[in-house]
Amino acid sequence: MQSVVDWRKCPTDDFPEFAFIGRSNVGKSSLINMLTNHKGLAKTSSKPGKTQTINHFVINDNWFLVDLPGYGYAGISKTMREKWVGMIDNYLNLRPNLQLVFVLVDSRLEPQANDIAFINKLGENGIPFSVVFTKTDKISKSKVGQNVATFKEKMLETWEELPPFFLTSAENTTGRDELLNYIEEICEMYHSQNQ
Repeated sequence: MQSVVDWRKCPTDDFPEFAFIGRSNVGKSSLINMLTNHKGLAKTSSKPGKTQTINHFVINDNWFLVDLPGYGYAGISKTMREKWVGMIDNYLNLRPNLQLVFVLVDSRLEPQANDIAFINKLGENGIPFSVVFTKTDKISKSKVGQNVATFKEKMLETWEELPPFFLTSAENTTGRDELLNYIEEICEMYHSQNQ
């Protein structure tokens, strides 16, 4: 693992990168640990703001999983918040290896303004992304379906075409295979183009 606060100090290996980001306490660390089958890889905490750096994890000597600090930060100073926003923006806009951003959204909630704002900013900057709904085991299937439909409707107010959506649960590994297969497809394309 490598942790940096400046995108220019990111690893130099030519691996495709997949970044994971979401609002504080969206269940990002739990999802990363579930995906990698590694309980303590990303530090989980009930206190928001645990991730404060850009963290690279090499997966199968084939790709980087990048754990980014959350947005919608709770309990941090304005100066710190501005520093994080700058660090994340620079990474997202300038890192050549970045293939896709997985934006994590809590499936239990109505569309949140800061999720939509973050997604729209990715769109404005031409950064490819997918939406990953977390904690789907915490509410009924029909409620998940309802909340996902509402989220898509909200996005369609500004988007002509929707990105891929994934439903996940770190508790019962829902969505693990779908996400990993999707990453694998993009990795294959990346490696065939960069041979």
